[in-house]
Amino acid sequence: MDKRKPYLAAILVQSIYAGMFLLSKAAFDGGMNNFVFVFYRQAAATVFLIPLALLFEWKTAPPLSFMTFCKIFMLSLCGITLSLDIYGVALIYTSATLAAATTNCLPVITFFLAVLLRMEVLRLKTTPGIAKIVGILICLAGALTLAFYKGPHMKLFCLHHLFEHHHSQNLQRRTSSGDTWIKGCFLMLISNSFWGLWLVLQGRVLKSYPSKLLFTALQCFLSTIQSFAIAIALERDPYEWRLGWNVRLLAVAYCGIVVTGVTFYLQAWVIEKKGPVFLAMSTPLNLMFTIFCSAFLLCEIINLGSVLGGLLLIGGLYSVLWGKTREQRMLDENCLPAPVDKECTEIQVVTA
Repeated sequence: MDKRKPYLAAILVQSIYAGMFLLSKAAFDGGMNNFVFVFYRQAAATVFLIPLALLFEWKTAPPLSFMTFCKIFMLSLCGITLSLDIYGVALIYTSATLAAATTNCLPVITFFLAVLLRMEVLRLKTTPGIAKIVGILICLAGALTLAFYKGPHMKLFCLHHLFEHHHSQNLQRRTSSGDTWIKGCFLMLISNSFWGLWLVLQGRVLKSYPSKLLFTALQCFLSTIQSFAIAIALERDPYEWRLGWNVRLLAVAYCGIVVTGVTFYLQAWVIEKKGPVFLAMSTPLNLMFTIFCSAFLLCEIINLGSVLGGLLLIGGLYSVLWGKTREQRMLDENCLPAPVDKECTEIQVVTA
């Protein structure tokens, strides 16, 4: 049973993310403003995380300098606030299935940004390097397929009464428009690019402020303030800020507490047990869960372009991951016999 726990945890993480896409889409279909939703989501995450951070890390946390605080503020603005706000707009324009599909390109985007920032090494004359380049090109083909090709529609049996859809006809017109769909696809990729940049840069900030729980809680707190400023500027109607006992409250609580709180711990535990590559390889499960659940619960019409684009993104993801693991294995084999090799030591520093 102990050997199966990481696999069960990875499946649970991906199912939680699938639930995030579904509930967010259901809340937006029910008429909730996406900017207000991001504020409430981050506020719920802040209320959940701050007591835990103060309880477990307050006494051992290093002093927070003004420069580090500014870096954390910018990380929160780009990687959380802007990423979630753009993601919300893109999700309104497209579907939960496309949102799940584009998450498969997140590791590829993160790797590409790390190469641009010289935090990763790309050797084009080696087999792993070629695999990485091929993976990036396949992901690009998948993104273009999602944006420009729809193909035949597949309508499955659905339980439409499970969620409220006050604006279903208006939403159907918006998602069926080709221009709107393309705009939503590229907004989703921009959101993932901000998220990938956040993943790359926070490693540097954590070196100066290694208290992970306090670091996450502070980011959520700053993101709450930032998202409130954006939401209050764009939405002044008090009715849009109301939360009743409906799917809006469920989506806010789920995304704020379960996604931010539970998955933070589960992902850290899985990475500790099996490594980050193992967790990244479980990402396609998210797409599978979302396709079936969105068809059954949200009555989304699945088109062939979304399925093909998602499969291309998965293929590109695995190609990059294979190249990364193969390169790391070759690096370990070359470094072990001669631990004082200068070139080997420099490579380890660059790829850390």
